[in-house]
Amino acid sequence: MNNKQIKRLREVWALPPKEKLLLVIKYAFLIGLTIAFLIPIVWTISGSLKPSGRIFTVPIEWIPSTFHWENYTNLIDRFPFFKYALNSFILVGFNMVFTIISSLIVAYGFARFRHPWNQKVFIFVLATMMIPPQVTLIPQFLIFSSLGWVNTYLPLIVPNLFGSAFNIFLMRQFIMGIPRSLDESAYMDGASSFKILTKIIVPLCMPVIITIGVFTFNSNWNDFMGPLIYLSTQEKYPLQLALYTLDAGRQGLTDFGMLFAASIVALIPPLLLFVLLQKHIMAGIKLGGSVKG
Repeated sequence: MNNKQIKRLREVWALPPKEKLLLVIKYAFLIGLTIAFLIPIVWTISGSLKPSGRIFTVPIEWIPSTFHWENYTNLIDRFPFFKYALNSFILVGFNMVFTIISSLIVAYGFARFRHPWNQKVFIFVLATMMIPPQVTLIPQFLIFSSLGWVNTYLPLIVPNLFGSAFNIFLMRQFIMGIPRSLDESAYMDGASSFKILTKIIVPLCMPVIITIGVFTFNSNWNDFMGPLIYLSTQEKYPLQLALYTLDAGRQGLTDFGMLFAASIVALIPPLLLFVLLQKHIMAGIKLGGSVKG
Protein backbone atom coordinates (compact mmCIF):
# COMPACT_ATOMS: atom_id res chain seq x y z
CA MET A 1 0.00 0.00 0.00
CA ASN A 2 1.12 3.54 -0.67
CA ASN A 3 0.82 6.42 1.76
CA LYS A 4 -2.40 7.67 0.20
CA GLN A 5 -4.13 4.31 0.65
CA ILE A 6 -2.90 4.00 4.23
CA LYS A 7 -4.20 7.49 4.98
CA ARG A 8 -7.58 6.59 3.48
CA LEU A 9 -7.78 3.44 5.63
CA ARG A 10 -7.06 5.45 8.74
CA GLU A 11 -9.78 7.93 7.83
CA VAL A 12 -12.28 5.10 7.34
CA TRP A 13 -11.24 3.44 10.61
CA ALA A 14 -11.82 6.74 12.44
CA LEU A 15 -15.41 7.07 11.19
CA PRO A 16 -18.33 6.64 13.60
CA PRO A 17 -19.85 3.11 13.65
CA LYS A 18 -22.97 4.23 11.76
CA GLU A 19 -20.95 5.72 8.90
CA LYS A 20 -18.77 2.60 8.79
CA LEU A 21 -21.87 0.45 8.42
CA LEU A 22 -23.21 2.62 5.60
CA LEU A 23 -19.84 2.43 3.88
CA VAL A 24 -19.80 -1.36 4.15
CA ILE A 25 -23.35 -1.58 2.74
CA LYS A 26 -22.45 0.72 -0.15
CA TYR A 27 -19.38 -1.26 -1.14
CA ALA A 28 -21.19 -4.57 -0.72
CA PHE A 29 -23.92 -3.30 -3.05
CA LEU A 30 -21.37 -2.14 -5.62
CA ILE A 31 -19.45 -5.42 -5.44
CA GLY A 32 -22.72 -7.33 -5.89
CA LEU A 33 -23.61 -5.29 -8.98
CA THR A 34 -20.12 -5.85 -10.40
CA ILE A 35 -20.43 -9.60 -9.94
CA ALA A 36 -23.89 -9.59 -11.54
CA PHE A 37 -22.55 -7.78 -14.62
CA LEU A 38 -19.50 -10.03 -14.87
CA ILE A 39 -21.41 -13.34 -14.70
CA PRO A 40 -22.43 -13.34 -18.41
CA ILE A 41 -18.88 -12.50 -19.48
CA VAL A 42 -17.38 -15.21 -17.28
CA TRP A 43 -19.93 -17.71 -18.62
CA THR A 44 -19.06 -16.75 -22.21
CA ILE A 45 -15.33 -17.14 -21.56
CA SER A 46 -16.00 -20.53 -19.96
CA GLY A 47 -18.18 -21.59 -22.91
CA SER A 48 -15.51 -20.56 -25.39
CA LEU A 49 -13.20 -23.15 -23.82
CA LYS A 50 -15.67 -26.04 -23.93
CA PRO A 51 -17.19 -28.15 -26.73
CA SER A 52 -20.69 -27.11 -27.77
CA GLY A 53 -22.30 -30.10 -26.07
CA ARG A 54 -21.05 -29.09 -22.63
CA ILE A 55 -21.81 -25.36 -22.70
CA PHE A 56 -25.46 -25.57 -21.61
CA THR A 57 -25.12 -28.30 -19.00
CA VAL A 58 -26.92 -27.87 -15.68
CA PRO A 59 -25.41 -27.13 -13.23
CA ILE A 60 -23.08 -24.78 -15.06
CA GLU A 61 -19.48 -25.91 -15.29
CA TRP A 62 -17.79 -22.57 -14.66
CA ILE A 63 -14.25 -23.94 -14.96
CA PRO A 64 -13.87 -26.49 -17.79
CA SER A 65 -12.18 -29.73 -16.82
CA THR A 66 -10.29 -29.53 -20.12
CA PHE A 67 -9.63 -26.31 -21.99
CA HIS A 68 -10.61 -26.64 -25.66
CA TRP A 69 -8.45 -24.00 -27.33
CA GLU A 70 -9.45 -25.38 -30.72
CA ASN A 71 -12.52 -23.13 -30.60
CA TYR A 72 -10.16 -20.19 -31.11
CA THR A 73 -8.02 -21.92 -33.74
CA ASN A 74 -11.17 -23.01 -35.61
CA LEU A 75 -12.31 -19.40 -35.55
CA ILE A 76 -9.24 -18.42 -37.54
CA ASP A 77 -9.19 -21.46 -39.82
CA ARG A 78 -12.90 -21.79 -40.66
CA PHE A 79 -14.12 -18.21 -40.37
CA PRO A 80 -12.63 -15.10 -42.10
CA PHE A 81 -12.44 -13.30 -38.76
CA PHE A 82 -9.71 -10.82 -39.69
CA LYS A 83 -11.50 -9.76 -42.89
CA TYR A 84 -14.67 -8.92 -40.98
CA ALA A 85 -12.64 -7.22 -38.23
CA LEU A 86 -10.95 -5.08 -40.89
CA ASN A 87 -14.37 -4.05 -42.21
CA SER A 88 -15.34 -3.02 -38.70
CA PHE A 89 -12.14 -1.03 -38.22
CA ILE A 90 -12.73 0.78 -41.53
CA LEU A 91 -16.22 1.81 -40.47
CA VAL A 92 -15.11 2.73 -36.97
CA GLY A 93 -12.12 4.75 -38.21
CA PHE A 94 -14.11 6.91 -40.64
CA ASN A 95 -16.92 7.44 -38.13
CA MET A 96 -14.55 8.43 -35.33
CA VAL A 97 -12.78 11.01 -37.50
CA PHE A 98 -15.97 12.48 -38.97
CA THR A 99 -17.83 12.53 -35.65
CA ILE A 100 -15.02 14.24 -33.75
CA ILE A 101 -14.38 16.87 -36.43
CA SER A 102 -18.03 17.73 -37.05
CA SER A 103 -18.97 17.77 -33.36
CA LEU A 104 -15.95 19.94 -32.53
CA ILE A 105 -16.74 22.52 -35.21
CA VAL A 106 -20.42 22.79 -34.28
CA ALA A 107 -19.67 22.88 -30.54
CA TYR A 108 -17.06 25.60 -31.08
CA GLY A 109 -19.66 27.68 -32.90
CA PHE A 110 -22.19 27.31 -30.10
CA ALA A 111 -19.63 28.00 -27.37
CA ARG A 112 -17.78 30.97 -28.84
CA PHE A 113 -20.01 32.77 -31.38
CA ARG A 114 -22.97 34.74 -30.07
CA HIS A 115 -26.11 35.57 -32.01
CA PRO A 116 -29.79 35.96 -31.04
CA TRP A 117 -30.69 32.41 -32.05
CA ASN A 118 -27.72 30.70 -30.41
CA GLN A 119 -29.52 29.20 -27.42
CA LYS A 120 -32.68 28.39 -29.36
CA VAL A 121 -30.79 26.50 -32.06
CA PHE A 122 -28.75 24.69 -29.42
CA ILE A 123 -31.93 23.60 -27.60
CA PHE A 124 -33.33 22.44 -30.94
CA VAL A 125 -30.19 20.33 -31.50
CA LEU A 126 -30.56 18.80 -28.03
CA ALA A 127 -34.23 18.09 -28.70
CA THR A 128 -33.23 15.75 -31.53
CA MET A 129 -31.97 13.32 -28.88
CA MET A 130 -35.59 12.68 -27.91
CA ILE A 131 -36.44 11.33 -31.39
CA PRO A 132 -36.24 7.52 -31.35
CA PRO A 133 -34.03 6.19 -34.18
CA GLN A 134 -36.88 3.88 -35.23
CA VAL A 135 -38.87 6.95 -36.30
CA THR A 136 -36.30 7.98 -38.91
CA LEU A 137 -35.29 4.46 -39.94
CA ILE A 138 -37.63 4.07 -42.93
CA PRO A 139 -37.23 7.65 -44.29
CA GLN A 140 -33.45 7.32 -44.09
CA PHE A 141 -33.51 3.99 -45.88
CA LEU A 142 -35.70 5.44 -48.66
CA ILE A 143 -33.35 8.40 -49.07
CA PHE A 144 -30.22 6.27 -49.22
CA SER A 145 -31.93 3.79 -51.52
CA SER A 146 -32.87 6.56 -53.95
CA LEU A 147 -29.24 7.71 -53.92
CA GLY A 148 -28.07 4.19 -54.74
CA TRP A 149 -26.12 3.87 -51.50
CA VAL A 150 -27.65 0.60 -50.32
CA ASN A 151 -25.09 -2.20 -49.99
CA THR A 152 -22.30 0.36 -49.51
CA TYR A 153 -20.71 1.81 -46.39
CA LEU A 154 -21.96 5.33 -47.18
CA PRO A 155 -25.22 5.12 -45.17
CA LEU A 156 -23.16 3.99 -42.18
CA ILE A 157 -20.61 6.82 -42.51
CA VAL A 158 -22.18 9.92 -44.08
CA PRO A 159 -24.60 10.71 -41.19
CA ASN A 160 -21.60 11.15 -38.90
CA LEU A 161 -20.44 14.06 -41.05
CA PHE A 162 -23.07 16.13 -39.23
CA GLY A 163 -22.13 15.21 -35.66
CA SER A 164 -24.50 14.06 -32.95
CA ALA A 165 -26.43 16.05 -30.37
CA PHE A 166 -24.90 14.36 -27.33
CA ASN A 167 -21.33 14.79 -28.56
CA ILE A 168 -21.98 18.42 -29.49
CA PHE A 169 -23.41 19.07 -26.03
CA LEU A 170 -20.50 17.39 -24.27
CA MET A 171 -17.89 19.25 -26.30
CA ARG A 172 -19.68 22.60 -26.05
CA GLN A 173 -19.75 22.40 -22.26
CA PHE A 174 -16.06 21.57 -22.22
CA ILE A 175 -15.15 24.48 -24.51
CA MET A 176 -17.19 26.89 -22.40
CA GLY A 177 -14.95 25.99 -19.48
CA ILE A 178 -11.89 27.27 -21.40
CA PRO A 179 -11.22 30.95 -20.54
CA ARG A 180 -12.18 33.36 -23.30
CA SER A 181 -9.09 35.38 -22.50
CA LEU A 182 -7.05 32.83 -24.44
CA ASP A 183 -9.17 33.51 -27.53
CA GLU A 184 -8.96 37.28 -27.06
CA SER A 185 -5.17 37.17 -26.71
CA ALA A 186 -4.92 35.13 -29.90
CA TYR A 187 -7.25 37.56 -31.73
CA MET A 188 -5.02 40.46 -30.68
CA ASP A 189 -2.06 38.60 -32.16
CA GLY A 190 -3.91 38.30 -35.48
CA ALA A 191 -5.05 34.67 -35.21
CA SER A 192 -8.17 33.64 -37.12
CA SER A 193 -11.04 31.65 -35.61
CA PHE A 194 -9.82 28.53 -37.40
CA LYS A 195 -6.31 28.94 -36.00
CA ILE A 196 -7.69 29.47 -32.50
CA LEU A 197 -9.74 26.30 -32.87
CA THR A 198 -6.83 24.18 -34.09
CA LYS A 199 -4.01 25.66 -31.99
CA ILE A 200 -5.76 26.47 -28.69
CA ILE A 201 -9.14 24.76 -28.37
CA VAL A 202 -8.24 21.34 -29.77
CA PRO A 203 -5.17 20.74 -27.53
CA LEU A 204 -7.13 21.79 -24.44
CA CYS A 205 -10.09 19.60 -25.45
CA MET A 206 -8.14 16.36 -25.73
CA PRO A 207 -9.90 14.68 -22.73
CA VAL A 208 -13.37 15.22 -24.21
CA ILE A 209 -12.14 14.40 -27.73
CA ILE A 210 -10.80 11.07 -26.46
CA THR A 211 -14.08 10.47 -24.61
CA ILE A 212 -16.16 11.07 -27.73
CA GLY A 213 -13.75 8.94 -29.75
CA VAL A 214 -14.17 6.00 -27.36
CA PHE A 215 -17.96 6.37 -27.30
CA THR A 216 -18.04 6.50 -31.10
CA PHE A 217 -15.76 3.48 -31.35
CA ASN A 218 -17.98 1.43 -29.05
CA SER A 219 -21.26 2.41 -30.71
CA ASN A 220 -19.99 1.69 -34.23
CA TRP A 221 -18.01 -1.44 -33.30
CA ASN A 222 -21.13 -2.94 -31.70
CA ASP A 223 -23.57 -1.68 -34.34
CA PHE A 224 -25.68 -4.53 -35.67
CA MET A 225 -28.89 -2.95 -36.93
CA GLY A 226 -27.30 -0.47 -39.36
CA PRO A 227 -25.19 -3.01 -41.29
CA LEU A 228 -28.09 -5.48 -41.21
CA ILE A 229 -30.35 -2.97 -42.96
CA TYR A 230 -27.95 -1.50 -45.51
CA LEU A 231 -25.52 -4.32 -46.35
CA SER A 232 -26.52 -7.37 -48.36
CA THR A 233 -23.11 -8.66 -49.50
CA GLN A 234 -21.51 -10.86 -46.87
CA GLU A 235 -17.97 -9.82 -47.83
CA LYS A 236 -18.81 -6.29 -46.67
CA TYR A 237 -20.16 -7.33 -43.27
CA PRO A 238 -18.55 -5.84 -40.17
CA LEU A 239 -17.64 -8.23 -37.39
CA GLN A 240 -20.80 -7.96 -35.29
CA LEU A 241 -23.05 -8.77 -38.25
CA ALA A 242 -20.69 -11.50 -39.46
CA LEU A 243 -21.00 -13.26 -36.09
CA TYR A 244 -24.68 -13.71 -36.90
CA THR A 245 -23.70 -15.93 -39.83
CA LEU A 246 -22.13 -18.37 -37.35
CA ASP A 247 -25.55 -19.03 -35.85
CA ALA A 248 -27.24 -21.75 -37.90
CA GLY A 249 -29.52 -22.66 -35.02
CA ARG A 250 -32.53 -23.41 -37.17
CA GLN A 251 -30.65 -26.35 -38.66
CA GLY A 252 -29.16 -27.26 -35.29
CA LEU A 253 -25.64 -26.81 -36.70
CA THR A 254 -24.44 -23.89 -34.57
CA ASP A 255 -20.93 -24.34 -33.19
CA PHE A 256 -21.53 -22.48 -29.94
CA GLY A 257 -17.96 -22.99 -28.77
CA MET A 258 -16.60 -21.14 -31.78
CA LEU A 259 -19.40 -18.55 -31.54
CA PHE A 260 -18.52 -17.85 -27.92
CA ALA A 261 -14.82 -17.64 -28.82
CA ALA A 262 -15.62 -15.11 -31.57
CA SER A 263 -17.69 -13.05 -29.13
CA ILE A 264 -14.83 -12.90 -26.64
CA VAL A 265 -12.30 -11.88 -29.30
CA ALA A 266 -14.72 -9.21 -30.59
CA LEU A 267 -14.98 -7.85 -27.05
CA ILE A 268 -11.22 -7.25 -26.73
CA PRO A 269 -10.78 -4.02 -28.81
CA PRO A 270 -13.42 -1.86 -27.03
CA LEU A 271 -12.45 -3.29 -23.64
CA LEU A 272 -8.76 -2.64 -24.25
CA LEU A 273 -9.51 0.87 -25.50
CA PHE A 274 -11.49 1.67 -22.37
CA VAL A 275 -8.84 0.27 -20.02
CA LEU A 276 -6.07 2.29 -21.68
CA LEU A 277 -8.04 5.55 -21.84
CA GLN A 278 -10.30 5.37 -18.79
CA LYS A 279 -8.59 8.31 -17.03
CA HIS A 280 -9.16 10.55 -20.05
CA ILE A 281 -12.76 9.32 -20.34
CA MET A 282 -13.52 10.16 -16.71
CA ALA A 283 -11.91 13.59 -17.09
CA GLY A 284 -13.86 14.29 -20.28
CA ILE A 285 -17.19 13.33 -18.72
CA LYS A 286 -16.51 15.20 -15.48
CA LEU A 287 -15.38 18.45 -17.11
CA GLY A 288 -17.60 18.30 -20.20
CA GLY A 289 -20.78 17.32 -18.42
CA SER A 290 -20.92 20.36 -16.17
CA VAL A 291 -23.55 22.85 -17.34
CA LYS A 292 -22.17 26.32 -17.82
CA GLY A 293 -23.48 29.37 -19.52
